[in-house]
Amino acid sequence: MRCLALLLSLLLPATLAAQDRPNTILVLDGSGSMWGQIDGVPKITIAQDVVTDLLQTLPADQRLGLTVYGHRERGNCSDIETVVAPDLNTRDAIAQAVAGISPLGKTPMTDAVIAAANALRYTEDSATVILVSDGVETCNPDPCAAARLLEEAGIDFTAHVIGFDISDAEALAQMRCIAEETGGTFRTARDADELAAALSVITEEPEIITVNGTFRATESAGGLSITDDVLWSVTSDAGVIVDDMAGNPINIDLAEGSYRATATWVVKEVSEDTTFTVSSGGDVTVTIPFDIPLPQATVTGPASAVIGDTVQVAWSGPNAARDYIAVSEVGERGYVNYSYTQDGSPLDLQMPPEPGSYELRYILNDGNEVLASAPIEVTPLAVNLIAPDTAAIGETVTIGWDGPDYARDYISVARPDDRGYENYTYTARGNPLGLEMPAEPGTYEVRYVMNQGSTVLARATITVSDIKAGLVAPDEATAGATIAVGWDGPDYARDYIAVGEVGEGSYINYTYTQQGNPAMVEMPTDPGSYELRYVLNQDREVIATRMITITPLAVTLDAPDTAPVGAAVAVTWQGPDYTRDFISVGEVGEGANINYAYTQQGNPAVVDMPTQPGTYELRYVLDQDREVVATRLITVTPIAVTLDAPDTAPAGSELAVTWDGPDYSRDYIAVSEVGERGNVNYAYTQQGNPAIVEMPAIPGTYELRYVLDQDREVVATRIVTVTPVSADFMAPDTARAGSTIDVGWAGPGYARDFVAISEIGESGYINYRYTNSGNPVQLEMPEAAGTYEIRYYLNQDRTVIGSRLITVTQ
Repeated sequence: MRCLALLLSLLLPATLAAQDRPNTILVLDGSGSMWGQIDGVPKITIAQDVVTDLLQTLPADQRLGLTVYGHRERGNCSDIETVVAPDLNTRDAIAQAVAGISPLGKTPMTDAVIAAANALRYTEDSATVILVSDGVETCNPDPCAAARLLEEAGIDFTAHVIGFDISDAEALAQMRCIAEETGGTFRTARDADELAAALSVITEEPEIITVNGTFRATESAGGLSITDDVLWSVTSDAGVIVDDMAGNPINIDLAEGSYRATATWVVKEVSEDTTFTVSSGGDVTVTIPFDIPLPQATVTGPASAVIGDTVQVAWSGPNAARDYIAVSEVGERGYVNYSYTQDGSPLDLQMPPEPGSYELRYILNDGNEVLASAPIEVTPLAVNLIAPDTAAIGETVTIGWDGPDYARDYISVARPDDRGYENYTYTARGNPLGLEMPAEPGTYEVRYVMNQGSTVLARATITVSDIKAGLVAPDEATAGATIAVGWDGPDYARDYIAVGEVGEGSYINYTYTQQGNPAMVEMPTDPGSYELRYVLNQDREVIATRMITITPLAVTLDAPDTAPVGAAVAVTWQGPDYTRDFISVGEVGEGANINYAYTQQGNPAVVDMPTQPGTYELRYVLDQDREVVATRLITVTPIAVTLDAPDTAPAGSELAVTWDGPDYSRDYIAVSEVGERGNVNYAYTQQGNPAIVEMPAIPGTYELRYVLDQDREVVATRIVTVTPVSADFMAPDTARAGSTIDVGWAGPGYARDFVAISEIGESGYINYRYTNSGNPVQLEMPEAAGTYEIRYYLNQDRTVIGSRLITVTQ
């Protein structure tokens, strides 16, 4: 570090008078990255030690200042401070300021240089900035542009830049640009000694003439360039030029002198180096070959094979992860097909689909190195097709073939100029096989296609002709009716007879021709002109049409003008009574139906009215498309419903509730919590009047309700207060474990109430006896000694209404 101080002092030679020396500011990086370590020592500590030593060697008449950035706030690009203005006798102030730097924030490297230039009044006087930074610019978007403006505006402004412990290519480019745009020098340094060497070069060689150096790494002497990642380090006597710079090739500027270049092939974790000399004679190229011995391997296969065949290939070699045996074109780096060596030796390898000269290769997955090869000649294969000269559209014809029948080979039919196909069938399905012809007439090719590469091995021309089809049907039909449509056509699988709107490609209804002739087709529900069609399933090709007129339906409804809510109303109807047609009731103007009855259930249809009073609509609805073809208004009137019962009742008791209401099927009387939709207990009105309703087991205020089964509509309510009930016991204070004791009880004695013995604090019980078994009940004690509870449980909700402690002894 002492030598660093000496070298920096050379930048300010004593032979100059004080007024001749340019004012200088040291710009120091105080960003968070300066906590990074070199040989276990933080970079900021190294910098602080270097500057402290440096200040002791400076001449007293040197005007020197200090600017620091990134040392006060995180994430603030304005964190730049000229801590000591350039002046005489600033050494102690600078030393104290540097010692107090604690790296923290971002890297506004460019703006810090600008701030230093302004502090030096660079537009009025000669000014020099020495920037030492270890990171990429994180604030100014264009360091090059900023440096260019400084050079243009300054009287004699120079920025020397030293990249301290930097491998980031972007950061190196930014720093180089700042120096070059201002006529300064740029160097890199990895530690204090290299920083000193870099400063020495800045001092001794202020005007360096450079040449372009191109650095390239190859797989071997005279071999191809390495395509994997390569890292470069270039050093000279003056220090580090680049360190771990990625690329292959790379280009850097070099001054005259002696150098050492080191290339690291990252994926192989090997390095090679060389020394070279640069003179002013011109650009230089440095090539570093890697000589890595490859593993030994062999590959053996047949001398020839037909296209697409699968042959056995024997091999020996390293069998490293994902090594493979491939067949490749001679002179090409890639492959046509391959099999992994992990499949064993010999292994199966499929030959290319094209004849020619090829190579069998053992390929090392690491680097795709070819370790061994053997020639193989791939020969043509004779394939034949036997097909008719003509066929009808959509017809399935018989195709005979003579071919290799490789996996997923297929016979197809296609237009001569089309690389794809209209239809196909795999050869694995037999010989001969059925192949469906296209739905459009024309000239086509039947092809034998090898699945590998969709390679066509044989072709035969076939002429596909149109076919005649016809339809027989009435000229008109009623909306929604199902009519008989006679047809004449090929009756291919899934052909169908359809009805649709004229000019529209889609259909409304259809029936498959395989369902019989004539086909029974349901007509549309909207009157108008339509088209009957014979449609081939393939491509939905229409091969015959016939017009048909759909006429309106005559439909009427007759029913009372009014009906009580929830009532079952008889609706007399006149209509087509198609399958699943229905009579419904719904809100006027709303598409939804509230209740309905199928017309097939009889005439009149019995329809339940809504539970809310108001004006509604009776409807005749066709099942097809839910088409409403007739309506009639009906007024639903309120009903008078009352409830009569005592105002209070004991918890769990059965209460007689007298009711007056419609007594529709499954109407019920319920007891519920006030304001809650659910019911605690209920009884159907069909079970009698009064209805006997069990009261809740928990005391409180409840609501008796008359509830219509439809929509659970509450049509009458009455408040009832449920009063508490309790129970008491006559039993000994202690009992022996496992013994049976008499427990007298006083309680309501409801059906299936019971007396039990339980653990204290537990909700369940150990043993119990129903109260209807007598009084007292005989209750068995637990087998384990301890203190227990005798409890009286209401059967409803297992509610405890009385308890008593008992001690069980051994």
